[in-house]
Amino acid sequence: MIAIRLRSTCGAALVGVLALATSGCGLSAELDREANPERKPTPSETRAAPPPVSASPSPSVSVQPVSGCPSSGLRFAVGPIDGAMGLRAMTLSMTNCGEQPQELNGYPSVSVLDETGTPIPGVRTAEGTDEVPVAPPDSAPEPFTLGPGETARAGLLWRMAAEDGTYLRVAPDKERDFVNVRPEDPLDIGPENILGTTPWAPAS
Repeated sequence: MIAIRLRSTCGAALVGVLALATSGCGLSAELDREANPERKPTPSETRAAPPPVSASPSPSVSVQPVSGCPSSGLRFAVGPIDGAMGLRAMTLSMTNCGEQPQELNGYPSVSVLDETGTPIPGVRTAEGTDEVPVAPPDSAPEPFTLGPGETARAGLLWRMAAEDGTYLRVAPDKERDFVNVRPEDPLDIGPENILGTTPWAPAS
């Protein structure tokens, strides 16, 4: 019975040197009793937690603020992507959140950017949908005034490809300042493709 208890207490001792291990374990226990006669638990060593591993920051791309009205007085939004038989379509909305009316006559200015904010090579934006295979025809642009609080819409159409576009750089037309917006779903437009646009029209 003594040998069994000793093996349990000194489990780290090697077989064949049980007597030496017993002596060593007894001496260690005696030293512990002298150093800590009240048998208070010895506090465990506290180690500082390792610093968190930070992921590489993604490239910074300036985008439209999530709330408020931009200084231009115009706020853009993009709707979900509809797809059928390889044709993709998405709505681009523009709301006059300012106090001045905005004159519109024509097509939006749009570019497709990758995750770094760089235009995807070869993706060309066209006014109209004639260059997008199987896309429905678009109507001719008509001038109108977008009053405060009103919204205009335009359509974006393209054929499915492999590479995704992360951001859209949009403006009311080619003469005005642009802003970057991030669609909820990426645009699978790929390189060497055409993005067709329909003209601005008042939202019904």
